[in-house]
Amino acid sequence: MNILIADDYLENRRFLYDLLLPFGSCDQAANGLEAVDLVEASLVEEIPYNLILLDIMMPVMDGQSALHAIRALEVEYGVAGAREAVIIMVTALDAPEAVTEAFYKGYCTDYIIKPFTRRVLLDKLKEYNLIPRDGPGGEKG
Repeated sequence: MNILIADDYLENRRFLYDLLLPFGSCDQAANGLEAVDLVEASLVEEIPYNLILLDIMMPVMDGQSALHAIRALEVEYGVAGAREAVIIMVTALDAPEAVTEAFYKGYCTDYIIKPFTRRVLLDKLKEYNLIPRDGPGGEKG
């Protein structure tokens, strides 16, 4: 699985990286613009991301703007429908307006409020068939 983690806090990126590394390769971005650039590069190389974890409150370009730009790039490069990335907003912003914008205007796949547990994220990945129901080492969950 090809994974992109976009969060402006290094500690959050490290947590997600350590959690997700057993499931695939993980790239990291510290802001939305870096995330969009990495997505475009992956599409040009025809190795699109399967999973993108996107914070909303980031410098340079916020996560909502990055979400819109990423979905537009997927359309431009013909990666849509079942082939588009699973994009999970991973953010402390739980305002109803932010959730509505992410789902209905940006077409995110899901939304997780920080702080969250390892189990919450892994359950989401299982829900979207990104990881097996039996985790690494055969753990059930």
